Amino acid sequence: MKFEIELFEKYNIPTPRYTSYPPANFFRETDKEFDGAQMIVDSNKDLPHNISLYIHIPFCAQLCLYCGCNTHITHNRDTISTYVNTLIKEIELLSKYLDKNRKISQIHWGGGTPNYLPIDDIKKIMNAVNKSFEFINRPEIAMECHPAHLTQEYIDELVQMKFNRLSFGVQDFSEKVLDTVHRQKPLYPIEEIVSYIQSFPEVSLNLDFIYGLPFQTLETYEKTMRKALTLQPNRLAVFSYAHVPWIKKQQKSLEKYGLPTAEEKLILFKTAYELLSKNDYQIIGLDHFAKPKDELSIALKTKKLHRNFQGYCTLETTGQVYALGVSGISQMENAYLQNTKDLKKYTEKINQGKFAIEKYYQVNENEKIIRQIIEEIMCNLEVNLDKIAQKFNKKVEEIYKISQVNKQALKTYQQEGFIKMKHHSYQLTPKGQFFMRIIAAAFDPNMKNNHKTFSKAL
Repeated sequence: MKFEIELFEKYNIPTPRYTSYPPANFFRETDKEFDGAQMIVDSNKDLPHNISLYIHIPFCAQLCLYCGCNTHITHNRDTISTYVNTLIKEIELLSKYLDKNRKISQIHWGGGTPNYLPIDDIKKIMNAVNKSFEFINRPEIAMECHPAHLTQEYIDELVQMKFNRLSFGVQDFSEKVLDTVHRQKPLYPIEEIVSYIQSFPEVSLNLDFIYGLPFQTLETYEKTMRKALTLQPNRLAVFSYAHVPWIKKQQKSLEKYGLPTAEEKLILFKTAYELLSKNDYQIIGLDHFAKPKDELSIALKTKKLHRNFQGYCTLETTGQVYALGVSGISQMENAYLQNTKDLKKYTEKINQGKFAIEKYYQVNENEKIIRQIIEEIMCNLEVNLDKIAQKFNKKVEEIYKISQVNKQALKTYQQEGFIKMKHHSYQLTPKGQFFMRIIAAAFDPNMKNNHKTFSKAL
């Protein structure tokens, strides 16, 4: 596919990432009338029936300057131990409100750096989950890992606890880039760690990279991607660095080194895309790549791909998401609930036997319709509004009215070669796949008079 730099520059505008709808910056502060426990109870009646747990570990040994996550830098093991004990109490609290017939289909550990925790703490948390919940056959149990804190012994323990997906935040293989962004080096060569994990056939491996960092050039990034290909992970993710120093102040310090321009970032992504596509990887969404026999590739072909705050997954392992830990966001059918980002407030609330929810959003029927449209575009690369209307027992004219479709924008995207339109069906072309966020935004009525701040689309 030909990359037209002018098109990317033209449409590189602030747009929601659409990991939820509405996005998180639409969430509201809780008030006296708010009852998060009742919302969790009510979710038992909704689909999907399965449970997906997100476990947030905010701790890191040092701060990576590009980081946009909710992190807490500490070497105080008492602080970590207190947090682990609080997490266990939250697990027990949550289990009281969820139907005992519901089963866990997915657990995702994110951060921060989950594997910064001593392995005994991981065991305590997983034991609490196993004690409180039942599982489906072959649930996905995944952890985001920092190679700087991985040993063979640690991996052995994770495998024994039935972790079956590990994601490595490699970011780049250039030492100059890693030093500049304050990324700790792996304890052992990445090749050795990857080879050891691949000796366990039941464990799937993801490698994550970032483009748009200081000192990344076409030559260095091509070298990084070629090295990644020699490792043959099941999946790769190639994320665009989101420079938001007004939110994450430490990112400002990267500006003194110089950041790649939008055009230079495009060339870096183009390099990754072409290399991965030519070497047996299927592009998933905007920035994920998977082997043809991977569950994500199969789900894309069968139109059974799903997406949440943790990334892409299949409908088979999809569940309503219940988040544990500071800043975690629960994604239920009818509501979003976000925990406080404050460690002290979180601990106090949980110790009182209450949820530590700070923000929330109740999703109405119209927003569910728009959410479904956007998910189809972001996951399955096409949306049929007749099918959407049928699912929600509406007329297709009502769907157009509810979503306030920007028909002029869609006509423009058709002329640009981004989409194919037929009756009430909109299909993304291979070129249009890279513009999926702005295409989705054409179905988002909130973008009509938008005053929110978003990162750029590409």
